[in-house]
Amino acid sequence: MGSLHQQQGGDVAVIPQSWGGGSNRIAALNVEPDTTTPQSFSDNNSKRFNDKHDGPNHDQKPGWRKFLSFIGPGFLVSLAYLDPGNLETDLQAGASHGYELLWVVLIGLVFALIIQSLAANLGVSTGKHLSELCKAEYPRMVKYCLWILAEIAVIAADIPEVIGTAFGLNILFNIPVWVGVLLTGLSTLLLLGLQRYGVRKLEMLIAVLVFVMAGCFFGEMSYVKPPASGVVKGMFVPKLNGQGATGDAIALLGALVMPHNLFLHSALVLSRKVPNSVRGVNDACRYFLIESGIALFVAFLINVAVVSVSAAVCTADNISSANQKRCNDLNLNSASFLLQNVLGKSSKALYAVALLASGQSSTITGTYAGQFIMQGFLNLKMKKWVRNIMTRCIAITPSLVVSIIGGSQGAGRLIIIASMILSFELPFALIPLLKFSSSSTKMGPYKNSIIIIVISWILGIGIIGINVYYLITSFVDWLIHNDVPKVGNVFIGIIVFPLMAIYIIAVIYLTFRKDIVVTYVEPQKDEAADTQVV
Repeated sequence: MGSLHQQQGGDVAVIPQSWGGGSNRIAALNVEPDTTTPQSFSDNNSKRFNDKHDGPNHDQKPGWRKFLSFIGPGFLVSLAYLDPGNLETDLQAGASHGYELLWVVLIGLVFALIIQSLAANLGVSTGKHLSELCKAEYPRMVKYCLWILAEIAVIAADIPEVIGTAFGLNILFNIPVWVGVLLTGLSTLLLLGLQRYGVRKLEMLIAVLVFVMAGCFFGEMSYVKPPASGVVKGMFVPKLNGQGATGDAIALLGALVMPHNLFLHSALVLSRKVPNSVRGVNDACRYFLIESGIALFVAFLINVAVVSVSAAVCTADNISSANQKRCNDLNLNSASFLLQNVLGKSSKALYAVALLASGQSSTITGTYAGQFIMQGFLNLKMKKWVRNIMTRCIAITPSLVVSIIGGSQGAGRLIIIASMILSFELPFALIPLLKFSSSSTKMGPYKNSIIIIVISWILGIGIIGINVYYLITSFVDWLIHNDVPKVGNVFIGIIVFPLMAIYIIAVIYLTFRKDIVVTYVEPQKDEAADTQVV
């Protein structure tokens, strides 16, 4: 970080305006269609998403047209809340615990709205995304550790997409799951081919297919008629009863709130040109909040429908013995029977198509997140097709091994494990986001209010505390009840307990470390921009 220098009279490192190539924001007035603004690598990357916002001044548009111009990032991010990992954990939660874990879905989506809004605000207010700010703020070793953890999060998020695609191919063509895992490489090439026609058209197509699945579960929900009292009670009365409830709740939360999404959202908003004025930044933050709220509310309804359908079918008094057996070992590959009441014989085919769409739509978010993470932490550009194939190949390896050894059951459990990994990794993206968005050195006057700081940190500490508690208690319980010889237990304990300590120390370090790098650049004063009539 040779561009850093010490601020006179203090110990705060300052980054000049030239760092990273300049902000992505544009001046509020006098913007000509051919005006050239300084381009950072993130700005160049963002132009792949949307090039149509470089022209007219946004302050001169009517309010509703301005809002429409900001629609996109929130809905793209929301696809990650409807991926095969979410569907798997929703189905498991409903089959094993009825409606009792719906409160996790509610808290998870509320928390997701808060932190996704913070991520969007961070990008809008600073003109930089989260990984760029992490690179600027943290020492070299910490920066590389955070990068590795972020890459692992992308891979863990990609595993359910690989397995979900394989399950969809298995249902449609009755091919082995492990063969379907290998064929996901071809699906990557297909996805890249479709991107030639435009990312927005591809997103629209996949969103339609994903909402086909949503319609199926809403239709089934109206048929099985889950008790309203049970659904409401499950949402607002927290319970963790029954064997494995804590683990299923953490997996459910991990599938809902994913760390790579925070990096992604803070970068996607850079594709919109925001006037460099107080009014322009505030309007952009408000529009992105509304858009994220609408997108995540739809995702919330779909997740509730999946849990409720699974719970209603699997806890029914008149359930058949065959369906009871399926419910006891429910996974994505066997869940199509839940839709038979609505779709009949076509339930398997339509479910498989929607499952394929869910897996492939999530690939977009994972690919873009990986691209931004690599560019932000390492300032390393990589072509999309290289990045996509590399990430998929890494994700295919554990999926392939598990599907060969354990079949569809093992692959289904791997999705749960991947969701738990995401939950444990969340602090290493969440804590920097909470600190940066609340810091005047990063956000200037746009930093979080006291109320938002308190709410976000309470939720963040609660999730981190649950993760640490489950990590310790589960491992201790396993040590006590396993069949491994005592010498083996001692050896495992010597390895694992220090890793737990390192995990806790790392979380504490990120939480209490003082930010020292100033990345906020005071915008040019333009009184006319703030008095412009919309």
